[in-house]
Amino acid sequence: MPEPLVLPTITNGEHTLREWSHDDIEVLREAATDPYIPAITTVPQPFDPATAAAYIDRQKDRARAGTGYSFVVVEGSRPIGNIGPWLRDLDLGRASIGYWLVPSARGKGTATRILTTLSDWAFATLHIPRLELYVEPWNTASLRAAQKAGFREEGLLRSWQEIGDNRADMLMFSRIRSDTDQTRNRNG
Repeated sequence: MPEPLVLPTITNGEHTLREWSHDDIEVLREAATDPYIPAITTVPQPFDPATAAAYIDRQKDRARAGTGYSFVVVEGSRPIGNIGPWLRDLDLGRASIGYWLVPSARGKGTATRILTTLSDWAFATLHIPRLELYVEPWNTASLRAAQKAGFREEGLLRSWQEIGDNRADMLMFSRIRSDTDQTRNRNG
């Protein structure tokens, strides 16, 4: 059984990644209106305060169970999304990152910045050799964000994930610790 994890607060100057609180429930109301977020997550749709509170509890339980870090993404004082590394394959030297942003927070480079921030933190603090990210081939915004955050496309995983009632192909991206080290060396 994995040990419980301590969830830190991480900031990049523009965004803060911190533990979920029941005060963050309004971001779930906006997320529930998005046609895609509830299909790929357990964000409740339609929005209901009780099931939204249960969602927040599940996010907090990930750290307690030692299975991952689930951060609410905050811009200024406003929660705008969720991001975290899931540690199911940590014993194999890898973790997968999942994230979502509410529609009003998209299109401003936020996904790139939070992916970079979380990845740098995971490499430096958790000493994870490899991070993986799975993106739908049609999701051009997430494809660009992954590439700009230093992830490299590795290939198409056919019928990889169930989304709603269908199986979906996913593109697999990875970022390894040496990618980060090489970037640092080039940038001084």
